[in-house]
Amino acid sequence: MNEPLAERMRPKTLDEYIGQKHLVGEGAVIRRMIESGNISSFILWGPPGVGKTTLAKIIAAQIQVPFYTLSAVTSGVKDVRELLERCANDARSVFSTGRPVLFIDEIHRFNKSQQDSLLAAVENGTVTLIGATTENPSFEVIRPLLSRAQVYVLKPLDNDDLLDLLNRAITRDAQLKSHNVKVEETEALLRFSGGDARKLLNILDLMVQALKPDEPFVINDALVTERLQQNPMAFDKDGEMHYDIISAFIKSIRGSDPDAAIYWLARLIAGGEDPKFIARRLVISASEDIGLANPNALLLANATFETIQKIGWPEGRIPLAECAIYLATSAKSNSAYMAINNALQFVEQTGNLPVPLHLRNAPTKLMSQMGYGHGYKYAHDYPGNFVRQEFMPKEANHPVFWRACANAQEAKMKERMDALWGKREE
Repeated sequence: MNEPLAERMRPKTLDEYIGQKHLVGEGAVIRRMIESGNISSFILWGPPGVGKTTLAKIIAAQIQVPFYTLSAVTSGVKDVRELLERCANDARSVFSTGRPVLFIDEIHRFNKSQQDSLLAAVENGTVTLIGATTENPSFEVIRPLLSRAQVYVLKPLDNDDLLDLLNRAITRDAQLKSHNVKVEETEALLRFSGGDARKLLNILDLMVQALKPDEPFVINDALVTERLQQNPMAFDKDGEMHYDIISAFIKSIRGSDPDAAIYWLARLIAGGEDPKFIARRLVISASEDIGLANPNALLLANATFETIQKIGWPEGRIPLAECAIYLATSAKSNSAYMAINNALQFVEQTGNLPVPLHLRNAPTKLMSQMGYGHGYKYAHDYPGNFVRQEFMPKEANHPVFWRACANAQEAKMKERMDALWGKREE
C-alpha cells in the first residue's frame, strides 16, 4: 500500500480527532455546529499539521448538505465562479437539503480579486464558506470577507496530543503493527515534530520504510536523530512566524535581555532569514529604543548593516550577534521616537500653520520689503551662541514634544535646555 501513514491515520469522526479541545471538545463551538448541522462561515487559522483540512473533511462527512472543495493553489476566479453557480443551483433545487458548504484550502493564496468573487455568495447565503490558512487572516484575507466569517485559531499539538497520536498509530495501523513497534524514548521524536501531527506520522513512515518486512522497530532518540540528521526549523520568511520571531527579537533587545535576543537571532538565522532584514531591524531598534541614551548604538547598527553586505554568511552572524548584545545591554530611551510621533500628531491636528516672517529667507527685494527675515537673531552673534527668540508659529503656543528619559545622557541634555530656556511646561 503506497498511501502515506498520515493519510491512513486521518480521523473520520470528531471522537477520533486529536487536539483543539477549545473548538471541538464537548460543548465547544465547532462541535455544536457539527452536531446541529447548522454551519456558519468561518476560517480556520493555524500552523501546518494541526487538523484544519481534517476538520473540514469531518464536517463534510457528518452534515447533510452538499459539500464542495477548492484548493487556492490550483483554482482561479473562473473556477470559483463556476463552483458558486453550481452551489446556487443546488440551493434553488427542490431536492435541496440545505445551504451548500464550500471549503477552500490555503485561502490566503487567493488574491484580492479571487476573494472578492466570494463575497456576494457568502453575503446572500448562497454558500457557507469554510477557509483554511496557515497565515494571519488579518494580513492575507480581505476585510469584507473577514467581516462575514468568524476566525478560529488552531494551536500546535502539545506533547500529550502527539503521544496519543503515536500510540494510536502503532496500535491501529496494520503496517506499523506488523513491525511490533517498541517505544523506548520520545524526546527527539516530539522535538522534530514541533506540534505537527503530519510531521510526526511522516517521521514514523520514513523510518519504517527502511525496515525489512516484519523487522522489529524500536523508537529511541538516537535512531530518530540519526535518520533525520537535523531539525528543519519551522520558519516561513513570508509568513506569520517570520513576524512573530522578529517581534520577539526586537522586544528582547528593548527589554535588555541579551540572552533572549541571541536566542531569537539564532532562530532567525537557522530559519534562513535574510541577514539584511535582520540588520535593518537592528538599525530601527538603535533609533527607536536606544536613541539619545546612547547615540553610538546607531553608528554600530549602521556599521553592522554595511558589514553584512560586505561579508555575507556565515561570518555575518558574528557582527549581528555583537550588535544585538550591544543594543540589549545599552541604556534605553525612546524620547526621539515619542517626540516625532507627538509632533506629527500635533501637525495633523493643527494643519499648515504659517512660518513666522523672521524665520523666512528673503532672496528677493520684494520679499524683504514684505518683512521676510526681519528681526531674525543669528545665534552665533550672541554670547554662548544662544539668544532667546520664537522658532514656532505663534498659533502653536510652543508645545513640548521632547521629554527627556531618565538616563544620564538625556539628563545632561535636559539640564542644558533648562539653563538656556528655563524649565519648560510639560
